[in-house]
Amino acid sequence: MKKHNKVLILMVCTFLLCFKPTLSKQNTLTPNQFMQYHETLVSSAGMYEAGFFNFGDSQRQYFGIWYKNISPRTIVWVANRNTPVQNSTAMLKLNNQGSLVILDGSKGVIWNSNSSRTAAVKSVIVQLLDSGNLVVKDASRSFKNEDFLWESFNYPGDTFLAGMKLRSNLVTGPYRYLTSWRSSEDPADGEFSYRIDTHGFPQQVIAKGKTILYRGGSWNGYHFNGVSWQIVHRVLNYSFMLTDKEVTYQYATFNSSMITRFVLDPYGIPNRFIWSDQKQNWVAISSRAVDQCEDYAFCSINSNCNINDFPVCECLEGFMPKFQTKWKSSNWSGGCRRRTKLNCLNGDGFLKYTSMKLPDTSTSWYDKNLSLEECKTMCLKNCSCIAYANSDIRDGGSGCLLWFNNIVDMRKHPDVGQDIYIRLASSELDHKKNNEKLKLVGTLAGVIAFIIGLIVLVLATSAYRKKLGYMKMLFLSKHKKEKDVDLATIFDFSIITSATNHFSNKNKIGEGGFGPVYKGILADGQEIAVKRLSKTSGQGTEEFKNEVKLMATLQHRNLVKLFGCSIQQDEKLLIYEFMPNRSLDYFIFGTTLQSKLLDWTKRLEIIDGIARGLLYLHQDSTLRIIHRDLKTSNILLDIDMIPKISDFGLARSFMGDQAEANTNRVMGTYGYMPPEYAVHGFFSIKSDVFSFGVVVLEIISGTKNRGFCDPQHNLNLLGHAWRLWIEERSLEFIADISYDDAISSKIIRFIHVGLLCVQQKPENRPNMSSVVFMLKGENLLPKPSKPGFYAGRDTTNSIGSSSINDASISMLEAR
Repeated sequence: MKKHNKVLILMVCTFLLCFKPTLSKQNTLTPNQFMQYHETLVSSAGMYEAGFFNFGDSQRQYFGIWYKNISPRTIVWVANRNTPVQNSTAMLKLNNQGSLVILDGSKGVIWNSNSSRTAAVKSVIVQLLDSGNLVVKDASRSFKNEDFLWESFNYPGDTFLAGMKLRSNLVTGPYRYLTSWRSSEDPADGEFSYRIDTHGFPQQVIAKGKTILYRGGSWNGYHFNGVSWQIVHRVLNYSFMLTDKEVTYQYATFNSSMITRFVLDPYGIPNRFIWSDQKQNWVAISSRAVDQCEDYAFCSINSNCNINDFPVCECLEGFMPKFQTKWKSSNWSGGCRRRTKLNCLNGDGFLKYTSMKLPDTSTSWYDKNLSLEECKTMCLKNCSCIAYANSDIRDGGSGCLLWFNNIVDMRKHPDVGQDIYIRLASSELDHKKNNEKLKLVGTLAGVIAFIIGLIVLVLATSAYRKKLGYMKMLFLSKHKKEKDVDLATIFDFSIITSATNHFSNKNKIGEGGFGPVYKGILADGQEIAVKRLSKTSGQGTEEFKNEVKLMATLQHRNLVKLFGCSIQQDEKLLIYEFMPNRSLDYFIFGTTLQSKLLDWTKRLEIIDGIARGLLYLHQDSTLRIIHRDLKTSNILLDIDMIPKISDFGLARSFMGDQAEANTNRVMGTYGYMPPEYAVHGFFSIKSDVFSFGVVVLEIISGTKNRGFCDPQHNLNLLGHAWRLWIEERSLEFIADISYDDAISSKIIRFIHVGLLCVQQKPENRPNMSSVVFMLKGENLLPKPSKPGFYAGRDTTNSIGSSSINDASISMLEAR
């Protein structure tokens, strides 16, 4: 009888499993259903899909949500991100209490939604919505979004979707925020978080653990006041709600057909992506700017950071460095202190700063109902109050923000910014007013003298100017002048001839693919570098105009400054600031003595500087610029060995979110070209990333990529670095320059980043904002894949011919 019962039970179980309701085309899950691997829920419009998945050949299984029709699969939410299932027996179901649970056959419940509100509800279902929100709700009622019994949107991972709310309960908690993945194939909680800090006036921050790395600033009525949102606001509508009980932040798309996501990547970098049907990939339309002023409290207290100034840190008016000697050596950690103490009883005043990112508001006080004048009065009544500003800039401004004791993390805003009023002793304000009066008198006197001199100069040089104007008109007419080309300052050819001693060989300091470069000294003592374009060079009129147009608008400490140009008949000259330490290749490929002039600290600083210069070109300049010819000979070093990127003759600029193009005229230097450009003519910002990776590996190894061949394995420099990396012998790749254990780990990290940059596929390479962060960070990096042109010298050389001196070349047709 017992044997008969066992057989009967087995038959019933088999029947139930065979006829278990299928889920592959449904968007709901009921209490009598469960899900296993290969079974999914699909939202009603087919936008999102939910189910179990794994990464590659990994045995670890996760339950998550992804875009159904986008390849490769893009995960937007993971339930058991910290507790993966280790076998194929996992299932998802609703338990008797109405909570969503993941069961592991060997361990029982490994994840529970803990839907406490569902215990009394009889007809509970799980549904995947078209917003990507997985919800538990009462099937018998028509619920609004706020009435769901449980929803995945309340437990965000690394992705912020339209309609999702980052919500913080100011009374009881909890805080909802984004947390980065540990790596690209490990969704476990990473080190970084994107959150709304609710201490003081709420502000957006990115933190590593409890340490703030970056502040987006406080909400000013339109957006967070420290963020540039010019592009994003064209397509997205952001909303921020602050009450006595709650802070809520969310966004929506103006176009319902737009697919967009905001992701905090494993390196702590936030990125906004939009799906392009035309390109069939994700296009990044915004990423946090990465410059020194974005580092939290980079200039310490009571200072202002301005990335367009040098040095970037300056004490606020009325303040002085706390440690003068350290400040002069660019150590700003001590910050600034008041020159004159405040006198609360006898009255102080305020100095207005415009176009600013407001300081840290975590210890601020605010009142949304006060006017700016009432805010000023409130600040004057409190002797510890040192600054005030509007909390909302809409409709002329409203609300009051007060700061106390010290100003922390204020900078010049990259776009618009807002006004802030800094408190100063009355004597400091009087001193400033007197200085301004003196400056005004001096300015008026100077203006009068200038007008008189100008009249004389105009009369004396009118004939010369007519001649020069005629020459310029003749040149532009001959070469089909473009309306938007700005030729910057035009020097008279005779002045440059005199400055270079008639282009004497003694003044010649180098020669590239487009002609020789000479040192010159102008009449006022200014040293210059003059590039004299060869009549037979590859850089023709278009490249010449392109370089002038681009260089005249670029301003960054890691880019060479263009002073102007000179034109006379077939002569075309470009005049730059003079770099006394020549180009980088002189040191890293030179003699042993020259090579040892660059120690490891300086080499790593140079790599970091090149990365920041490229980041400016790709992201922070007015136009998005792809250099297309980055190499060690185009990296010049100033008197302090600060690297500056030069030679923009091949550069291409783009407007808006365009970041890639094709060409039938492949130009650049073999050994630095990525495979997709050298073979197919396709270039993008990732082309420069590849070139940067080559430069990194050359700097660290002291060896040129082109011309190097590992005789044992027939590998070029990239392949050699890759082989040593996978064999965990990267220390053998390092140039023969002494180093200690303290810096060896940094060198290995830079090799790792270099290998990530030279990966075969462009989509696998990081962008420059991630590169800058990876170079300075300490978090885990993803594993690199094989580099481009991995097979070595023979494969590289098979692409086409080139000169042996690494001169820039061109091919008329891409292959």
